[in-house]
This record gives sequence, C-alpha cells and structure tokens, in this order.
Amino acid sequence: MKRLLSGNEAIALGAYEGGTAVAAAYPGTPSTEILEHLAKYPGVYAEWTPNEKVALDVAVGAAYAGKRALAAMKHVGLNVAADSLFYASYTGVVGGLVIVTADDPGMYSSQNEQDNRNYAKFAKLPMLEPSDSQEARDFVKLAFALSEEFATPVLLRSTTRVAHSYSVVDVPQGEAALPLASTDKLPYPRDQARYVMIPGNARRRHPIVEERLVKLTEYAETFVGNRVEAGNRRLGIISGGIAYQYAREVFPEASFLKLGMSYPLPRRLIQDFAGQVEKVIVLEDLDPFWEEQVRLLGVACEGKRYFPMIGEFNPDVVRAGAVKAGLLPASEAAEPRDLGFQPTAFPLPGRPPVLCPGCGHRGVLYVLKKLKVVVNGDIGCYTLGVIPPLSAMDSSGCMGASIGVAHGVERAGAQERAVAVIGDSTFFHSGIAPLINVFYNQGTAATFILDNQITAMTGHQDHPGTGKTLQNVETVKVDLEKLVRGIGIEDVYVVDAYDLKAVEQAARVALAGKRPAVVIARRPCALMVKAKGPELVVNAERCNGCALCLRTGCPALIRVSEKLVRIDPLLCTGCAVCQQVCARGAILVAS
Repeated sequence: MKRLLSGNEAIALGAYEGGTAVAAAYPGTPSTEILEHLAKYPGVYAEWTPNEKVALDVAVGAAYAGKRALAAMKHVGLNVAADSLFYASYTGVVGGLVIVTADDPGMYSSQNEQDNRNYAKFAKLPMLEPSDSQEARDFVKLAFALSEEFATPVLLRSTTRVAHSYSVVDVPQGEAALPLASTDKLPYPRDQARYVMIPGNARRRHPIVEERLVKLTEYAETFVGNRVEAGNRRLGIISGGIAYQYAREVFPEASFLKLGMSYPLPRRLIQDFAGQVEKVIVLEDLDPFWEEQVRLLGVACEGKRYFPMIGEFNPDVVRAGAVKAGLLPASEAAEPRDLGFQPTAFPLPGRPPVLCPGCGHRGVLYVLKKLKVVVNGDIGCYTLGVIPPLSAMDSSGCMGASIGVAHGVERAGAQERAVAVIGDSTFFHSGIAPLINVFYNQGTAATFILDNQITAMTGHQDHPGTGKTLQNVETVKVDLEKLVRGIGIEDVYVVDAYDLKAVEQAARVALAGKRPAVVIARRPCALMVKAKGPELVVNAERCNGCALCLRTGCPALIRVSEKLVRIDPLLCTGCAVCQQVCARGAILVAS
C-alpha cells in the first residue's frame, strides 16, 4: 500500500518496523513529530526527556542492554548531547542505536544553521541522509542493521524540507506490519574495559574506533544508498539529501552520484564516477563538507564557488548557481516556468510572528520593559518579546543560557540590573544548573520563570511539570516552586501572569534584594484554555488613541483612527492585560 507521509512520519514508521524498543527525545522543530508518531505504535516505549543529552543517554542505556533504541533531536540539540555522542562512539553498542539529527538550513525555527555532518566526522561515526520520505523510512532500518553490524551508533541526518515535506511511501500490510521490537530480557553486558571510560580504558578503545572507521569506509563502497545514475557524461553531479532532489530538477540530463551515506564517503566510487564525466559539481546544503573530501581524493570539482553556503537550497537557488557556473544559459534563471496557475499579482503583507492573544508572557515582558532592566531571554515563545512594540528582550542565545548570561552581566558590574527570563520547559531542560550556580556563587540576578505549564512553541508537548508522559500516562508532577526552594533560594514569588500589579510588585521586590530571587509567573498557554474571560470593549468617548495598550503587542487590539482603538472580539481572550495598562479606563467589560 502506498501512503503520503512526511519525512518525520516516515522516520517513525521505519523506526517501528526496524524494531525500536526504546525512543527518547526533547521536542525541537524540525524533529518533534518523529517521537509524537513513534509513541503511538504498539510495543514501543517512547518518552520526552528534560533535554537531548538525557534522551541520548537513555537510548544508549537501552542499546547497551541489547535493545534497538532511537534518540531524536534538532541540530542544536546535538550540541547538548555531544558529550554523550562521543563516549558512545568509544564504547559502541550491543543493540542498534540510531541518533536522528534534524538540521534547519534557512533557520526557519533556529538560532543558527549549523551543518551536523561535521559531527559524524568529528565523532568518527557513520551518517545516513535520506532525500525523501521513502528513503527516510528505509534508511532508519538500514541504520539499525549498520549499527549492529559495526557495534556503533549511527547518525541519521534529516533537514527541515525532508522532515516536513510529504512524498509517497510503500507501507506494508498484514504480517509484514507487525511490531518487530524484541521483548526478550537480555543479560546486561558487564565489560568494564569497554563501557567504563576511565582514561586507561578509553585509550584502548580509540584504536578500535579508528579501525571501525576504516571498515565503514570500505562498507560505503557498496552501501545501497550510494548509487550512480548514468546520464550525460559532460556533467557529473555529486549530491544527496534534499539538494539531490533540486539538482535532479535543474539538471535532468546530467550524470549523478547520489550519496545516501554522508560519512564516511565511498572513495573508489567517487574516483570512478569522476573518471566517467568531464566536469564534477558537488551540490550540498550549507558547508562544503563533501566538496573538501572529494578534493582531498585528488578529484577536481567545484561547489561552493557557485552555490551558497548560507540559507536553504531550492530549485531557483540551484539554477542561479548553475548560471553563475556557466552550466546553464543566463536566460534559464530568468525564464518563467509553467506552474499550472497564475501567481497572485499583488504582494501579500508581511506577518511577523507575535505572541498569541491572551499569552501570559505578554504582561510580564511589558512590566520588565517598563522597569528598564536588561532582559536576558531564552528559547521559547517569550523570545517573540523581542519584536516591536514590546521590544523587551536584550539577549537570547540557546536553551538555558538566560540565567548564566544574567549572572555574568551582574558580575561584570553593568549599570543596569539584569534579569533572566526562561520558560518552564526550558528551565527543566537546562535552567536548573545555572540557577544553582547563581545561588552557589552568591549572585543577585532575578530569574523569571514563565510557567505556561507546557512546551508551547513546538506544539504543546508534555514535560516534567505537566503530570503526563509522552504516551499520555499520568505521572508525578514536578513542583517548580519546591524545586527552586530545594536549591536553597528563599526569595520565591508565585504570581498570576495576568495580574500586572502583582507581577510588578514581585519584580520590584526581587530586584531590590541582595540575594538571588525567582519569580514564577503562572498562566496556562492561551491555546490550551477553552473558556474565554469576560468580553472587553473600548469606550470610544474615553479613548484618546494614546496607544499605550498597543505597546503590549496584542493582535486583538486594532487602531481604528488616531483617536480610537478597537478590540477584535474574535481574537480577544479576555485576559484584561490591556485593561490594566489603559491609563484612561477606556477598556471595559461589555455589559
């Protein structure tokens, strides 16, 4: 049976068919849906973990115990898990271990566009890279087989376009679709020389890693995902991943070496392919990862000289590079292509991302902007507070950085007071350790935990503070206030995020203190609340159009004229933040 699946759905299907017994992840676009779909298959244990390192450690433990395991994360998540990645490379595994890293060329939802193929080379691990949903499904199963054959973790690289695009996948029916995960309990492999990475043992494991890489390089020569597609001998293109799809569209007559194994590369296959064509072009997203290795093999080639290192590829980008390289006539890039429809003749207005109407973060950020403090932000919905008119974010680097950065600002002696703003899920991810650091080193930075009781920005995934697991099992609920007090912080204030007076009062007390303080501003995510608050309206006689309410950045507030603001009843949730901000008392509860 054929089905239309996204790349993430196909990875989940392949993991299920491949016998995954344990799967773990922290949600992060573009990888989130993998675990959401995998968790629904019978016989698979799947969980959200506090961060990506924990996810990989869980998967490593399952693989040590002889079961097939999968860890999934977005590209920057592998930075968090890198420590575990490298020790797992040295120890190897018993059961198959697949680590999905979903890169984000173009930074659609990320703070950078790093190329995680470099991790494969750095950790000396094999990496597979699918070009469509069918390969996404097939390559997971191949990765498990490869992992067990060579006793190694295997990286599977996806990208945003592969992860979220849909293509046809052959899905088995009947007996072939039964779960394959083993339910046998296996003895744990007690082998201290292999699994306990003290320096003496690690030194003995390093030569094994190098020998494994040599064997993997030989394996790459016959890997089914690496294939030559014969075409016109004048041009040979080496490509893989989603870039391969674009290259096939732009150069339908060319010869191709399609790389399904990103690392290590098949050296003889590359050299043989280059000997069969007149000119070699390497077409790849982001870094010249393959191009540099192909050149080191003595093969003359071009790549990043014509095709960009920045941003996501698409057919137009590839055509422009081809014209620059003289591979297509200049007219080719400018010629309109028959799309089968007429595009809109007028440009659509820009739609910058905004906090949702009724978002509990809005009032807290408004208050912090009013207090003129340095706001060190984090990764989550509240990062949108940087966008005007709120403009209430002064830094945001990576998950959990806010608290450490705020402490550093304070220790540097900055004139302004610095605060950290972090969400509940991000705090569980990597905010606890830096808060301990502030307490231990006697800092005074105030931390604002914006508790909307869910992992909101990636689509409402559960976390240790929600009381539910990924597979919808009721579980214990970690109490943020008790956790913070358990660290030793005494000045902890819990406030309603909608109550601006209470938020401001808590903020002023926290900022006035000479020891670390934490303000927990609590409101469920507005998208999870079905019931609205009271309907609010603007009294036209009192409103003078001062636009003070518009500074909250709420999409439900609309300027009608220079002297009047209106509230859209379809968008308004009744949070009353605008009512509290209005100095003229012009916003009232509808009678």
